Amino acid sequence: MPEPGRHTIARTASYEADPDEVGRVLLLYSGGLDTSVMLKWIQDEYGAEVVALTVNLGQPGEDFDVVRGKAMDLGALECYVVDAREEFAHEYLKPAIKANGMYGGGYPLFTALGRPLIAKLAVQKAREASCDTIAHGCTGKGNDQVRIESTVIALDPSMKIIAPVRGWQMGREEEIEYARRHGIPVKGGTEAPPYSIDDNIWGRSSEGGPIEDLGEPPRDDVFELVADPRDAPDSPQDLRVGFEHGVPVALDGESMGLVELIERAAEAGCRHGVGIVDHIEDRIVGLKVRDLYEVPAAEIILTAHRELEKLVGTIHQNRFKRSLDEQWAFLVYAGLWYEPLRENLDAYMDSVNEQVSGEIVIRLFKGRAMAVARSSPNALYDEELAGFSQSGGLFSQQASPGFIELWSLQSRMAHGIRRRREKKEP
Repeated sequence: MPEPGRHTIARTASYEADPDEVGRVLLLYSGGLDTSVMLKWIQDEYGAEVVALTVNLGQPGEDFDVVRGKAMDLGALECYVVDAREEFAHEYLKPAIKANGMYGGGYPLFTALGRPLIAKLAVQKAREASCDTIAHGCTGKGNDQVRIESTVIALDPSMKIIAPVRGWQMGREEEIEYARRHGIPVKGGTEAPPYSIDDNIWGRSSEGGPIEDLGEPPRDDVFELVADPRDAPDSPQDLRVGFEHGVPVALDGESMGLVELIERAAEAGCRHGVGIVDHIEDRIVGLKVRDLYEVPAAEIILTAHRELEKLVGTIHQNRFKRSLDEQWAFLVYAGLWYEPLRENLDAYMDSVNEQVSGEIVIRLFKGRAMAVARSSPNALYDEELAGFSQSGGLFSQQASPGFIELWSLQSRMAHGIRRRREKKEP
């Protein structure tokens, strides 16, 4: 197929760059196929200078020196590599843990949480490097385009954006051929599995290729982090997770920073096959998509947090917070990190989590992460009161009949009225 040209790009929003006005571009660069082709393509198509930005969010096994070297070899003026793991953990993952951040019952938002930070750093570096345009490698079918672009234009309305993958209409094979013609190394080679991968310290996603066949189980070549639960150890591991004010601070009694704790939890989860999710997801762009996730740390820590929260919260707090957790997750998933409601919800999450301190023991075994023991100085639980043989004190079993009579009063009245009406009807 012919190489794409400027005529393939149609502007539909005011922040999209006019090709004739693009002078220097800040490219969000991962080192993968899409962004490597983009680095060369932008130089040729726009006649523009390119500054690359690579953000370290804890991608497992990534060699950022190699990524930077590749960008420079492809003609980048500079390639900034920013280690943002601490900021990601404390400013994005910490609120997510407090909000039990999970979208659609299976996705712990790791990519959604990383994108606003990456976009924020892109705006900062673009200003520093005198770039007039930011480029990213998101497709027109994904949520990431929304997350990145909405963040960029919220932080700098004057910044222009280009998204070549949306316009050039090259598939994977065409991109590989373009890379071959221009001497661009393809990560993993041309025989690498045909999946779109994204990962950071909180999880890894795979989509596309054979995954799109809903009638087939995942192929073995999809999973690179988490062990097959069938091959996991035959003996369980009990992992004790300590929390202070809703934030995990210790594993098995050893205090550590949040980044190290997440990494250690992930190692244990991977070993025991914990955190594999086969998920049908409702994207905000209107599609249903199958994603495969490997989220060992998120599975362990969120399970522990939910259990501790239930232990210290009242029935009313726990019922109400579940609905707010869902709203918080939707806003993050939908790319609205700077929506004031998200900040309002954060304030509530912080307030509730003031009481969420204690320890939860999570048993890891053959793909499962299950809470098996709990303790907290703020627990709304009393062993004596919970026992069936106990009576008196704060709880009087003799008072139960009166409670039952009052508690069921309206329901009994409504039932009686319906029964009488039914008897009168022919």
